[in-house]
Amino acid sequence: MKARRIAGLTLVEVLVALAIVATTLAAGMQASAALSNLAQRQSSQWLAQLCAHNVLVQLRLQPEFVALGNSQQNCPQGPHTFAIEVQVSPTPNPSFRRVDVSVSLSEPAPAPASAAAPPTLLTLTTVIGRH
Repeated sequence: MKARRIAGLTLVEVLVALAIVATTLAAGMQASAALSNLAQRQSSQWLAQLCAHNVLVQLRLQPEFVALGNSQQNCPQGPHTFAIEVQVSPTPNPSFRRVDVSVSLSEPAPAPASAAAPPTLLTLTTVIGRH
């Protein structure tokens, strides 16, 4: 009499299938996290661009010629507060000034472990003429 084989999966086959599913899920989670980070960065850069354009418009609308030097200010936009650094430098033509606006995220609380400055999200450079 022949022994009848019972249909089913062996433990090794189940473990291999489980390993394949786990690897696929891990890759999917990493891709999802990367897309989420990209969307957050894009939103932050768009808000930073609004801040930089607002600063440049304020400088253009001033009745007096833009003074040379550096200045810093904060710009609240949505859920973030951005740190803005404005550098005004001379050009070869005295009727124009070069303006560099750098925008970065303000740190919510100073972290003693990391002394590095937050990364710059956006830098805009333009030339403003005498009115």
